[in-house]
Amino acid sequence: MADWSDRTQPTTLVLFDVDGTLTPARKVISPEMKQLLADLRKRVVVGFVGGSDLSKQKEQLGENCLELFDYCFSENGLTAYRQGKQLASQSFIGWIGEEKYKQLVNFVLKYIANLDIPVKRGTFVEFRNGMINISPIGRNCSHPERDEFEKFDKQQKIREAFVEALKTEFSDLSLTYSIGGQISFDVFPTGWDKTYCLNHLTKENFSAIHFFGDKTFKGGNDYEIYNHERITGHAVNSPDDTARILKELFFQ
Repeated sequence: MADWSDRTQPTTLVLFDVDGTLTPARKVISPEMKQLLADLRKRVVVGFVGGSDLSKQKEQLGENCLELFDYCFSENGLTAYRQGKQLASQSFIGWIGEEKYKQLVNFVLKYIANLDIPVKRGTFVEFRNGMINISPIGRNCSHPERDEFEKFDKQQKIREAFVEALKTEFSDLSLTYSIGGQISFDVFPTGWDKTYCLNHLTKENFSAIHFFGDKTFKGGNDYEIYNHERITGHAVNSPDDTARILKELFFQ
């Protein structure tokens, strides 16, 4: 394993959520944040961990994001890269099996069909390598529609109710339901939350691991890693908040 000796703090790793932490939700990283991360990388080891697949992360962080970060954890680390090289991966469909997966998707689609919300678009279930992502409005909605659904969901608790219905229907499966972003929630085997990425770090010698995330509340997709015993957690509200704390911690 590399000893990261080119960093001034080679035993410190700083991990970031993507949406709402490094970038505005589903939008691209700013040049200012990119520069701050480049400067931070001279001091510590830097990585990101998000529920989205790598293609979506590249849309937000740049096509060259594997070169800009030391660790790139897509789908909570179920697809992972270290210094641009892919590590071992896991499969959700291999874990759950085709028959149970079909039952799960059928239930989801029926539930959404009966859901009375102001707008529905397309891609209500997105199949990923390590999880499925469920969106009541549909992932094809526009940015203004995203913003409107987020406001509606905060009032009506659409996603929370959906999760409770799934927990009841599939109580026999060891599944975790994690609300993140503005319009959707992830479903994955218990233990495959963002703490999964820490499995890739067992042979490293990090004395400190920091994590920055905006969904650190119980049920949010940053909650488990934010509260993990190995992690020093930082709850943020925006990329500006992330930048402010980074400057206080590492650039004084």
